[in-house]
Amino acid sequence: MNRTLPWVGLLARLVTGGVWIVAGGLKITEPEASIAAVRAYQLLPSSVAEVVGIALPAVELVIGLALVAGVLTRGAAILSALLFVAFIIGIASVWARGIEIDCGCFGGGGSKAGATSDYPWEIARDGALLIASLFIASVRRTRLALDSVLFERRSASMADVPEGAEN
Repeated sequence: MNRTLPWVGLLARLVTGGVWIVAGGLKITEPEASIAAVRAYQLLPSSVAEVVGIALPAVELVIGLALVAGVLTRGAAILSALLFVAFIIGIASVWARGIEIDCGCFGGGGSKAGATSDYPWEIARDGALLIASLFIASVRRTRLALDSVLFERRSASMADVPEGAEN
């Protein structure tokens, strides 16, 4: 395996995880604003938007912490990628429908005059983070990840078991 891939994976983990931690951290103490931001997209029924608005900051924080620590990294990266796909679809949807809102990605949200000029940048940013998430999910191991400590021992100890003795 290329020796630089684990280091690139570490960088992707730290950047993507850091973005999730900041995004979730800025919203978790403002549940009403988070709910308003989700509602502004006009994609979900009001009751569902409320649940998503309350839960999303906590989910973002958990994904971010898992990526930064390198714990359950592949699963966190897959969830990260799915969220970025959802966010890209959401932003593209409001853009296509002519709705001008603050994306609410880092707090805030709601109506915002002239927001359509921000949409290409927001889609590009989320697209780059989507690619980083997919890269993290595809790399077997990254540097300085707790996964290496937690799951290497099990692999090493299984290597010491004589063939046929696992059962």
